[in-house]
Amino acid sequence: MSSSRREFIAGSLASAAVMAAQGGVVTAADEKPVVAESKPERRPNRIGVSTYSYWRFRNAELRPIEKCIDLAAETGFDGVEILHRQMTDTSNAACQRIKQRAFSHGLDLMGFSTHQGFVTPKEEVRKKNVEHTEECIELAYRLGIPTIRVNTGTWGTSKSFDDLMANKGFEPTLPGFTEDDGFGWVIDSYEKLLKKAEECGVVMGLENHWGLGRTARGVLRVVEAIDSPWLQTTLDTGNFLEDQYEQMDAIAPHAVLVQAKTYHGGGTWYTLDIDYDRVAKLLAEHDYRGYVSLEFEGEEDYRTAIPKSLATLRKAFGGNA
Repeated sequence: MSSSRREFIAGSLASAAVMAAQGGVVTAADEKPVVAESKPERRPNRIGVSTYSYWRFRNAELRPIEKCIDLAAETGFDGVEILHRQMTDTSNAACQRIKQRAFSHGLDLMGFSTHQGFVTPKEEVRKKNVEHTEECIELAYRLGIPTIRVNTGTWGTSKSFDDLMANKGFEPTLPGFTEDDGFGWVIDSYEKLLKKAEECGVVMGLENHWGLGRTARGVLRVVEAIDSPWLQTTLDTGNFLEDQYEQMDAIAPHAVLVQAKTYHGGGTWYTLDIDYDRVAKLLAEHDYRGYVSLEFEGEEDYRTAIPKSLATLRKAFGGNA
């Protein structure tokens, strides 16, 4: 066999090997290779846990944020959402210790749950809440957290939170004022917060909580009026008490964080039967790729209830239970 023929055969075999390695199909010399197309699998949503799930405003031994981070790591979560009211020290040194603790466990700090209220005719009170929220945005920035949960606030006409819950989150307006007044105050306040959010790179997620944000309609009225990437939504699966899936579907396109409630042992104020397979499908239809953060609100011991909750969420959102 001549050397030129050997070189031609060797070159042809090498070309075939390269095309095969690239997923191509070797065809006749006058045909182009056919490359097999494959659609990449969707990455499962990461699952985190709120420190609230451990502390619950009542378990003093579980209040330290570092303790909650340790428990989250032991259980197998991917990240931790911090409840601002749970922090006993908000100094920069404390924030850096918390950040280091999470990093040492390989956990993300992915959410910061804050409280504020703008539903008041008193301008000085709204101003104070704007300043408080700016401080929370700064804290999130120090902690390396990309989003904070924010609220509209309530009218304050309920006798207590228990009373508010007994009325399923509904309450009358202040005498002499309307819902339109309330929405105007809320929208004006969030417009004042956009500059700080953009400066720190922290997205505010307006939660379907209570007050004017109790319904998807109320949440979207504020978010759409602001029309900024720095104010989106935090979707809480346990705070829609009617037409829950339809309302989740309405705010899901704007969601930057999903808080997932579970009620093992029965809830304190109410118990919802939430179909997380359905929730996961709904969110996937909106291409939601962010974190799902567990908020455990049942009466069962956290040591058994939280691992069970994690297994439920892993199964629904595509991870390993």
